[in-house]
Amino acid sequence: MNAVKDDIAENLRRVAASLPETVRLVAVSKTKPMAYIEWAYEAGQRVFGENKALELRDKYQALPKDIQWHFIGHLQTNKIKYIAPFVSLIHSIDSLDLLEAVDKQAQKNKRVIPCLLQFHIAAEETKFGLDFAEAEALLQSARYAALQHVRIDGVMGMATFTDDAAQVSGEFARLKQYFELLKARYFATADHFKEVSMGMSDDYPLAVAAGSTLVRVGSKIFGPRVYV
Repeated sequence: MNAVKDDIAENLRRVAASLPETVRLVAVSKTKPMAYIEWAYEAGQRVFGENKALELRDKYQALPKDIQWHFIGHLQTNKIKYIAPFVSLIHSIDSLDLLEAVDKQAQKNKRVIPCLLQFHIAAEETKFGLDFAEAEALLQSARYAALQHVRIDGVMGMATFTDDAAQVSGEFARLKQYFELLKARYFATADHFKEVSMGMSDDYPLAVAAGSTLVRVGSKIFGPRVYV
């Protein structure tokens, strides 16, 4: 186990050293044992990403309370209640219905939950996300204007899983363009609208080059997935 602990610490150091100061690292701990997260925490990591609400709730309850927990997966409305009391950022808002459901749970917990709008930028149809017209319709709607317990802090997207670096870079560039357009049209005076969540273990250097502010890195830190 000491070898795994040392590997995690070294992997974290290596990934962090490759990032500019403008980019924050989200250590993707989904499916990972509690011990792995504890070792990453001991190495100085404080931001972790999970994609299952119940798993996230259980880890939150067991682990240090100064961890910032990011929800990065497809969120079901009936599971929001499990993470609403504490989640630091939800990366995956892909509909107005979901945003309204988050607002409702945030109100119950007397807090405002920061969220990102997830865009579909990949060639794969299996990935979730809005297109740009849908995002504008959401932001222009009376339903959105009525929400008081959510805050849109930026955008998120996942590139196509491919070895074609040019394609991936193009998809990241499109997401950054969406961010800039939304910033200019809807959030010009909002300092909180500043996050571009893109880039994972296999492609985060391309995402950083395209303007990412949050990279979601799992296997490069923790090794291959552990299914639990």
